[in-house]
Amino acid sequence: MKKSSSSEQAKLDRKTVERNRRIHMKGLCFKLGSLIPPHHFKPSSKDMVSQQDQLDQAATYIKKLRERIEELKGMKQLAMGNTGISTGNITEPMMAGLILPVVELRDLGSSLEVVLVSGLKKNFMLYEVIVILEEEGAEVVHASFSTVGDKIFHTIHAQVKISRVGVDTPRVWQRLQELIC
Repeated sequence: MKKSSSSEQAKLDRKTVERNRRIHMKGLCFKLGSLIPPHHFKPSSKDMVSQQDQLDQAATYIKKLRERIEELKGMKQLAMGNTGISTGNITEPMMAGLILPVVELRDLGSSLEVVLVSGLKKNFMLYEVIVILEEEGAEVVHASFSTVGDKIFHTIHAQVKISRVGVDTPRVWQRLQELIC
């Protein structure tokens, strides 16, 4: 009898271990899915999305982020004077020897990304950029900068305060242009 009870105990232990593993994996998949911005999901995905679909969308999102990193690396190298690099998404002022300051604004649906490149003798203050974003209906969630050579790269991430109203991206871009020029 002791043999069968230890066998049953081992069986229960395996079941418990497997159940805990599935719960842990489900939690990890949920966490991964929560890291993907809502605007990245396909329009038909408002319904319940299978775990496999969530993993596929996460993989697609990661690939897009990698492409964006490569694009930004190219922009950085171009900004530092390495003109031999060319990417399809670099704007005309950047290709003409980087006329400073430069502002790039990306509308990501419910969020905005602002990239500002300026010289060490910049003619604007970062808080002024943040004020413009907030006046136009966006809330800054992250801002960072780095200095490379004699250039300063500012990156600001903001989310739309009221999603149904949104942000007038062309107006924000115009106001930022007026600020930095």
